[in-house]
Amino acid sequence: MKKVTVSIMVALMLLAVAPLPVNAATKAPTTLVAEPAVANTAENDALLLRLNEIKSMDKSTLSSSEKKGLRKEVKSIRSELMRNGGGIYISGAGAIIIILLLIILL
Repeated sequence: MKKVTVSIMVALMLLAVAPLPVNAATKAPTTLVAEPAVANTAENDALLLRLNEIKSMDKSTLSSSEKKGLRKEVKSIRSELMRNGGGIYISGAGAIIIILLLIILL
C-alpha cells in the first residue's frame, strides 16, 4: 500500500512539472528600454536631456577619471529618475514567493 501511494505521488509530481510545448516563432521582436519611463516634468526632462548628451558624447578622447565621473553621473541621474518615477519593483523570485505565500495562507 505504501509503494502505491508513493508511486502515485511521484507520478503526479512528474505530471505537474511536465514541459509544455513552446512556440519557437516570435510574433514581435523584443526591444530593450534604455531609459526608465517617468512622468514628464521639467526636472525629469532636464535629466533625460543630460543622459542623452552623455550617450552621444565621444568617450574615446576622455581620460579614465573623466569616464569614471560620467559613469557616476549616469548612475545618480538614473537613481534620481527612478525616485521621481515612483512605483514598486519586485523581482520575479519575489513575486513567486509572494504568490505562494498567498496561496498557502488563503
